[in-house]
Amino acid sequence: MAVVEMKELLEAGVHFGHRVKRWHPKMRSYIFTERNGIHIIDIQQTVKRLETATELIGQDISEGGMLLFVGTKKQAQENIAGAAQRCRMPYVNERWLGGTLTNFRTIRQRIDYLIDLERRLESGEFQTMTKKEVLGLERKMSKLNRRLGGIKSMDRLPSLVFIADVRREQIAVKEANKLGIPIIAMVDTNCDPDPIDYVIPANDDAIRSIKLISNKLADAVVDGQQVRAALLVEEGEETQGPAEEWGEYAKDEHVPVAAEESAGEWQASDVEPEEDDLEGAEDQEVTDREEAPI
Repeated sequence: MAVVEMKELLEAGVHFGHRVKRWHPKMRSYIFTERNGIHIIDIQQTVKRLETATELIGQDISEGGMLLFVGTKKQAQENIAGAAQRCRMPYVNERWLGGTLTNFRTIRQRIDYLIDLERRLESGEFQTMTKKEVLGLERKMSKLNRRLGGIKSMDRLPSLVFIADVRREQIAVKEANKLGIPIIAMVDTNCDPDPIDYVIPANDDAIRSIKLISNKLADAVVDGQQVRAALLVEEGEETQGPAEEWGEYAKDEHVPVAAEESAGEWQASDVEPEEDDLEGAEDQEVTDREEAPI
C-alpha cells in the first residue's frame, strides 16, 4: 500500500508551485506543467520520493537513529512541533540558531543550563531567593525554552534532518551538509534541489501540505521505533512498550501543538553566549503564491 495517495496530495495543495517567473531552473524535472502563470508540481514524483524518504527513516530509526524536524515559518511551526512531539523526536520551530549542529557543544551547554534551572525550580530552591532573582531566572527559562525547548532531549547530533523550507533554512542546510548529515526536505519550484539528499517536490507554503508531509514522516518514525522495540525485546533487553513510550502521541493521532511566539536568530560562538545574544526578531517571509484552480 502506498504511503500517501495522490488524492491526499491534491486535496492538501501539494501540487501548487510558485509563479513561473520565480522558478529555479534546476527544478525543471519536477515540474509537470504551468497553469495560469503557476507551475504545477509532478506529484507522481512526490509520491515516489516520499516513499523513499519514509523507508529511509524507518530503517534509520530502527537502528537507533534520530530525525530532527526543522520548520520555522509561521505556516510550519505548529505542524512541525506536533509531528515531532507525536513521535518523540527533536524539532526546531522558532529561529534556527547558528551552530545548532556545527557548534553543538555550546548549544548543549545552554540546554544543560536550562535543565538545571528547571531542576532548581522543581526542588523548591527558588523559594529561598528574592522575588527579583526569581523573576530574572524565570525570564531566562522562558527565553531558553522558546529557542531550545524543542531540542532539549537531543543529546547527540541527529542522523537525519527534515526541513520544510530549504530557502528559509539555508543555515541549517549548510550545517547539515558540512557534517555529512543526510537532508530530507520539501523542495518547492523556487528552490535549489542540489544541496538536498532526498528531495520531496512539494508546496512548502501551504499549511495542509506541510502537515501532510510532516505527519507521513512522523508515521515512519513511529514504525521504526516499533521495529526497534521488537528487536530489543527479542534480544532480551528491557524496553518500554510502544504505548508507554509514546503515550498520547500514538500513530495517526495528529495532535496539533500551539506554536510559540517567533524568536530571534542567534549565531553561536566558541564561547558560551549571554542571554541577550538570543534576543531579536525578524519579519516572516511573504510569498506571492496563488493557489489557483486548475
